[in-house]
Amino acid sequence: MRTNTTKAKLAEGKVVYGAIVSRFAPDIVEIFGAIGYDFVMIDCEHGPMDLDQVEHMVRAAEVFGITPIARIPDHADATILRFLDRGVQGIIVPHINTAEDAQSVAQAARYYPEGRRGVAGGRAHDYGVGVGREESAKWINSQVLVIPMVEETEAVDNLDAILAVPGVDVLHVAAGDLGQSMGNPGAAEVRRLMGQVIPKIKSSGKHVGAGGNSPADAAGVAEFINLGADFITVSSQGLLRLAGEDFKKRVEAAL
Repeated sequence: MRTNTTKAKLAEGKVVYGAIVSRFAPDIVEIFGAIGYDFVMIDCEHGPMDLDQVEHMVRAAEVFGITPIARIPDHADATILRFLDRGVQGIIVPHINTAEDAQSVAQAARYYPEGRRGVAGGRAHDYGVGVGREESAKWINSQVLVIPMVEETEAVDNLDAILAVPGVDVLHVAAGDLGQSMGNPGAAEVRRLMGQVIPKIKSSGKHVGAGGNSPADAAGVAEFINLGADFITVSSQGLLRLAGEDFKKRVEAAL
């Protein structure tokens, strides 16, 4: 059975970094594992991947020692079950706006006695080789990361109640969608709200994610970390664009 190294690092008080990969690209997962990123966000909310492709992305992550976490398209029990059965070690769940939403997701992601996840064998349980069902279920319960997204003002309004839900490991604050929910008031106003929300989550004892980060804005990411964020995501496409632009500029400057 595999250890969720990202969850272990968070428990040690470390900041973890993840690349968002929105298309079927196992080699990109492998590259970020080789670089030393902690996790990959397999984005199936906005990306076009099917479940078979997700499973291959998980295999790539396992080979290169990077935690596979999926952003799933909705928070239905059946969706959560099918992704976790493929072997992802965490789920990032969009549009969680109430304590009831958060509790439902946390319980759908774990087996009895902590939840109601449907019982199955398969790769998440090492196909039952060398491990019993009760033992593997207990281990999976301890390793899974449940990560609701705070991306609407309704979630901010209900934050105290959401923070009280057991089984929620990280609350991931998404700047882009949060700004849209606020009526697109501008980056400064969104950052002001995130500057209130991030420390509040941290002080509750939960881990805090900061998403929607520009690869070019290292200072902004550092600001979120200083506020308490310890789960950082960044677009792999954005990193590629930044590196591509930088390379072209450096070559042209050297001519």
